[in-house]
Amino acid sequence: MYNLANKRVLLGVTGGIAAYKCAELVRRLREQGAEVQVAMTRGAREFVTPLTFQALSGRPVRTELFSNEAEAAMGHIELARWADCVLVAPASANFIARLAAGLADDLLTTLCLATTAPIALAPAMNVQMWNNPATSANVRVLKERGVILFGPATGDQACGETGPGRMLEPGQLVEALTLLFQREDRLRGQCVLITAGPTQETIDPVRYISNRSSGRMGYALCKAALNAGAEVTLITGPVALEPPAGARVVQVRTALEMRDAVMAEAGQADIYIAAAAVADYRCAEDAATKIKKTAGILTLRLTPNPDILAEVAALPRAPFTVGFAAETESLREHAKAKLAGKHLDMIAANLVGEGKGFERPDNALEVYWQGGERSLPLAAKERIATQLMELIADRYHEKNKN
Repeated sequence: MYNLANKRVLLGVTGGIAAYKCAELVRRLREQGAEVQVAMTRGAREFVTPLTFQALSGRPVRTELFSNEAEAAMGHIELARWADCVLVAPASANFIARLAAGLADDLLTTLCLATTAPIALAPAMNVQMWNNPATSANVRVLKERGVILFGPATGDQACGETGPGRMLEPGQLVEALTLLFQREDRLRGQCVLITAGPTQETIDPVRYISNRSSGRMGYALCKAALNAGAEVTLITGPVALEPPAGARVVQVRTALEMRDAVMAEAGQADIYIAAAAVADYRCAEDAATKIKKTAGILTLRLTPNPDILAEVAALPRAPFTVGFAAETESLREHAKAKLAGKHLDMIAANLVGEGKGFERPDNALEVYWQGGERSLPLAAKERIATQLMELIADRYHEKNKN
């Protein structure tokens, strides 16, 4: 029914009575062709022995962060890179709290912090613990960071109470994991070209014109495209960010440099996402030496920079073209005018200024395309990027289904 052939699943088992169900989960995952590596917390070993999971998975179970055998080769980092997905089942209230706090005080939390693979949690706990405001806050934080929740289900619990907090059954988890991988493969084999960050337009050897873009949105989109299976080229202006592993990165500084880099790549791209905040103007003449301060008014003559987005959209074989619109007012009107005027396939618009948009870890977008629109409410930019990439994949495949 499900196909997980050759998928590498890192199964984290935490302390809870539902841990016994994970023996059946490992068996079902193996039946569907997945490779399963189990990592157990100390609490999990109070309910099920590592030997059980070793017999079912065919792999030695990892239990300790500091292992003489594994640590010689930085085993926890190697394992974090090995996984196509991390599934924590059961995910106890204690584990959820530690992960939300960013702790790395045992093997499983360290793996979750070290991996770039999708992380899914299957919560299992008493109904009162699940409904506790602290747990709700921790879950909200994790969702904003892009962590996926499978469940919990509602029903009878081992403590005798009834309500939300039951771990999903093994068959349900296999189905959810299969759907996750299907989503993650949406752009497999597609070439995605993304621009990110600001440009810097020279005034003189020590000064330039720029803007407040941090590049976070473009870099988050790069990671989301990689997670969706795409081959990604990232053309980036000057930012203080580390590019996601797996992307081909082209560093540029000015709008003209970005234009040349984009046009060199656009012909091979299936999707172009223009997330960079490209300067609209540059100095008509930049000074060869530093301009000295005087008592008088300094006038700079500015000339327009090329419209890279419109140029790509006008190519004979244009990629699926996604623009961005950062506005301070009349968001819908300006975004839809840009969508139509530049013949784009999609545009993502957001308000900036007064603590919105630039230089922030979160964002909210209004996304428009011909005949449709979608609001993406305020969330971490990583979460927004994943949601936007899903929309882009939907519209791209819809456009190219024939």
